[in-house]
Amino acid sequence: MTTIMPQSELTKKAVKWISDKRRDDAGARLAQLIEQAAMRFNLSPKDVEFLQRFFKDQEK
Repeated sequence: MTTIMPQSELTKKAVKWISDKRRDDAGARLAQLIEQAAMRFNLSPKDVEFLQRFFKDQEK
């Protein structure tokens, strides 16, 4: 049985998942991780854009 979650909750989980993956593998490519997170958490294109901006801002 699948639980329906608000989209913002899925985005939060994606941020955490990507952050954990980057911590575990410093050489991981951000673009690939975002793509994997989009599929894993069923994110919209708008959510993907948010993730891209979020992590780019983190790098600055």
